[in-house]
Amino acid sequence: MNTIEVSNLTKRFGTFTAVDHINFDVKQGEIFGFLGANGAGKSTTIRMLCALLTSTEGTARVGGFDINKEPHKVKESIGYMSQKFSLYEDLTVDENIDFFGRVYGLTNHELKDRKKWVLSIANLEGRERSITGTLSGGWKQRLALGCAVLHRPRIVFLDEPTSGVDPVMRRKFWELINDMSAEGVTVLVTTHFLEEAEYCNDIILINAGKIIATGSPKELKENYIKYPILEVQCSNVIQAMEEVESQPWAVETSVFGTYLHVSVPNEDEGKNKITAILRESKIDIFNIERITPSLEDVFIYLLEEQARKKN
Repeated sequence: MNTIEVSNLTKRFGTFTAVDHINFDVKQGEIFGFLGANGAGKSTTIRMLCALLTSTEGTARVGGFDINKEPHKVKESIGYMSQKFSLYEDLTVDENIDFFGRVYGLTNHELKDRKKWVLSIANLEGRERSITGTLSGGWKQRLALGCAVLHRPRIVFLDEPTSGVDPVMRRKFWELINDMSAEGVTVLVTTHFLEEAEYCNDIILINAGKIIATGSPKELKENYIKYPILEVQCSNVIQAMEEVESQPWAVETSVFGTYLHVSVPNEDEGKNKITAILRESKIDIFNIERITPSLEDVFIYLLEEQARKKN
């Protein structure tokens, strides 16, 4: 059963097309990743699906309601957490929870019960009177998620929810998302942290307002990465990339932190050729090994493929 159905959804701002005729469905209880670089069209899509923006063309149904014709019903059936956590910084933790509870129309008994849950997942018991603006990013993040789902929505939109949060808190946050999914809640999350997408059941990669790939993390890696990827640890990674990427046998080259990733037609032959050209350039080689491709490898490959087609 699909809880979100998107059909030719398009949004233009003047002559600029932010979202360009996209189509996808999201199943009930699924964690669905909507991934891309900043400015790719993720947040604009989320705002349309939350009925905060009307589409220029096309439409979508969220929880069975049309986003353009039934925006109020859409808003009543979802939870939404924006990049800025949707909290009032000058209110206390307790006041923020009370405010969102009243907005969602909870009774006093319902709000009392749900408040205990929010304080528990946010690890804020005993800090109800703390001013929200004084909390760390991780605490704000968990409080914001709790406030967004106070009314127990069956569909939750999370727009860049882990931006500015440390890796430990990010992992704990994803544990909460998995718990919600296990209870049948549909979660659509946008992120530019591609390693987070490994937690998703299905993924869309979007660039310049267009969908460029869809599938599970496993499917994306298998369908788009056709060649072995070698990870090279060496003394001058930028110079190494420049030397290697000019070679006809190097299918793809990219820098990941302090490592060089090179796609080659043959693993053993590739290792020998990389070793030879780097030694010739007086670059020290510490290690070369084949690695499992990441979603970042897939995304970079697809972006470079698009660039080649345009040229």
